[in-house]
Amino acid sequence: MRKIVLIEDDTDLVSLLRYNLEKEGFSCIDCQTGKGALELCRQAKPDLVLLDIMLPDYDGLDICKAIRNDPELGCLPVIFLTARGAETDRIVGLELGANDYVVKPFFVRELIARIRLQLRSKTVPPRVLGAGGIELDRDSCRVRLHGKPLELTATEFRLLEYLMSRPGVVFSRDQLLNAVWGDRAITDRAVDVCILRLRQKIEQEPGEPERIRSVRGFGYMFGRDSEKNTAA
Repeated sequence: MRKIVLIEDDTDLVSLLRYNLEKEGFSCIDCQTGKGALELCRQAKPDLVLLDIMLPDYDGLDICKAIRNDPELGCLPVIFLTARGAETDRIVGLELGANDYVVKPFFVRELIARIRLQLRSKTVPPRVLGAGGIELDRDSCRVRLHGKPLELTATEFRLLEYLMSRPGVVFSRDQLLNAVWGDRAITDRAVDVCILRLRQKIEQEPGEPERIRSVRGFGYMFGRDSEKNTAA
């Protein structure tokens, strides 16, 4: 059964949507405030999120950004439900990472059709990432370099996984802090230290890295623009 998390403060709409979603064969878990919404998604591991933008305590846009920056939830489909129907609002919502944008009031049958469309197009993240002689197994949390096991800390593993899953994309230190360390009160120096330690473990010449590369003035990336990951 496909699981949907509904983050919406309108009690009547929550009841209406839960009834129709369950009638269509979905499991629905709702949250009527933004507080705890991200943790609910982590615990429930849903197939899709329906997210109101104008929540009483949080901006739904910020919740969407947090979902996109979370290593476990980054690929989760998000559909905004909102009364904001202006073109600029739609553009902002989609640019922040929403998969779809539905303006209230809406037809429930149309929303369910949009949900089914997102679930049909949803791709399962590969279990194993491979590039540059590295094999990273997400299920077992093990990494091999040219077939030999590597001993990585949990943070080093998460950082390497995040970079390998997006080869050729340059990330700032702040982006990596949000994605890997979360909301902890630490400085961006932690990113540099972790990168240094990773390079010492995976690079033949840590001083001239081939895998985790620095982009002056911007941040870090895995590989070159022209390189592609293999996945299983």
